[in-house]
Amino acid sequence: MPTAHDAASRGSARQGVYAPPGVWQMHGAMLTVPMDVQKVARCRELAAAVADDVQRYIDAHTSVGVERTVLRAYGVDGVDDQGAPLVNIAVDRYAKAGLLGRGISFFLGRALLAGAAGLQEASERLAYAPELDRGESGPSADEVLVALAPHTDAAIDRIDNARDERDANKRRAVPGGNPLKYVIVATGNIYDDAVQAKAAAYAGADIVAVIRATAQSLLDYVPHGATTEGYGGTFATQENFKIIRRATDEAAIDYGRYIHQTNYSSGLCMSEIAWMGAVERLDMLLNDAMYGILFRDINPCRNFVDQYVSRRIIARAGIVINTGEDNYLTTADAVEKAHTVLASQFVNEAFAKHAGVKDEQMGLGHAYEIDPGIENSFLLELAQAQLIRQVFPRHPIKWMPPTKFKSGDIFQSHVHDAMFSLVGVATHQSIELLGMFSEAVHNPMLMDRYLSLKATKYVFNTARSLGDELTIKPDGIMAKRAVQVLDEALELLEEVERDTIWTAIERGSFADVKRTRTGGKGYAGVFERSDDYVNPILEALEAS
Repeated sequence: MPTAHDAASRGSARQGVYAPPGVWQMHGAMLTVPMDVQKVARCRELAAAVADDVQRYIDAHTSVGVERTVLRAYGVDGVDDQGAPLVNIAVDRYAKAGLLGRGISFFLGRALLAGAAGLQEASERLAYAPELDRGESGPSADEVLVALAPHTDAAIDRIDNARDERDANKRRAVPGGNPLKYVIVATGNIYDDAVQAKAAAYAGADIVAVIRATAQSLLDYVPHGATTEGYGGTFATQENFKIIRRATDEAAIDYGRYIHQTNYSSGLCMSEIAWMGAVERLDMLLNDAMYGILFRDINPCRNFVDQYVSRRIIARAGIVINTGEDNYLTTADAVEKAHTVLASQFVNEAFAKHAGVKDEQMGLGHAYEIDPGIENSFLLELAQAQLIRQVFPRHPIKWMPPTKFKSGDIFQSHVHDAMFSLVGVATHQSIELLGMFSEAVHNPMLMDRYLSLKATKYVFNTARSLGDELTIKPDGIMAKRAVQVLDEALELLEEVERDTIWTAIERGSFADVKRTRTGGKGYAGVFERSDDYVNPILEALEAS
């Protein structure tokens, strides 16, 4: 795996050169903070060891979410008269019988070999047949793999074809330049969201995210079809993805600029949503290795298993992930705990690499959340943002706006957001979620979003090359802050690697939130794999 030293040694106007005794520097006069590349390399080694430990657990387990994803990948669809998805009914039946450790694919293939007309009918047999197939006699796992082989190829082709179509669209309508301007729509009604998405694109947005309805991450099923009501957002469904994709495609044609579509691959259905996002050509997905554990109280075992499979899909699809370290600073102090963000980014990177996600797909998150009343807080924010940009030079870093210290004073909030945007453009962040001056008052209106985009474009344009014109005082506030944050991140990673991430999460090392290994939602949906576990979809993804 390339290290920071490798990246620095190659050298470029953006990636810098290696300068003994181990401090990363930029060519020319570009803004840069001191960064010991040997410490960065050590952080990556520790994070890799942390991820290796968890990967051994992942490789020995599956979950109801993973097995439902397999059925969806094979094209299984539909709900019963109560709205329960067929994939849930089939998987839950085998989970309750204690058979899911063999993989739902094993029983799906046997149903196919027993005469089912296709995979849809085979799944209906798994869900409703009077007799439950316990696999005690009949076709073997090898015979099942042969029967499923053409269907597995077709499933992977769906991902590849969607990726090719998205890439072709980007060639026809070129995306805007970095930092990409990212906005959220969240009406609850997907058709209204589509109108707002096009309005946002007209006003200058490069990325449109449809925020999910409150608590969807805790639903252990994915709602079916288009939805027209939701609290705090709109449900993530495959049909809703199609509707927004159609709107952003139309906006790209109308405005001659590619519009990225984003949603949330997290919670108890993160791998299912990753699959739906992949085949519906989404560009980005909110997808984090630990967010669900810390902020939604999802069981760590369930979360780690599901995030791996979700990221295998994402890697194949060429989707950019957005991780959630910015949330740490909403529950913990942004000055005292900035190092936890960097440490978590290393861990998120290591987990993503296990799943085959490339650096160019890792939109690691951080945020502008220091109390604005602290003297020189702007310098601290600038130092931290620049450090992260240097540590992850090839990653499409996602820069998040201030929220914790927003109030009903919309004028102060507008200034606060402008300072945030100034840091974003000066430190060459890749993706910037725009701050909204009405954040603490109500969900943003169309005009609020328009004014935010207008102000951000002003800052980006007038300060486009600011970072290229500045140098940092070697012994000043920013330099010392960058050194401190990296040192503390290294110290934390040493503790996590020594004690395991399971223990680190239990004692609240990240975001000041404590979770136990067997607590939280979804633990009952985790199963140990049997020796003859069958999952051709995952095998194909791992082989790619």
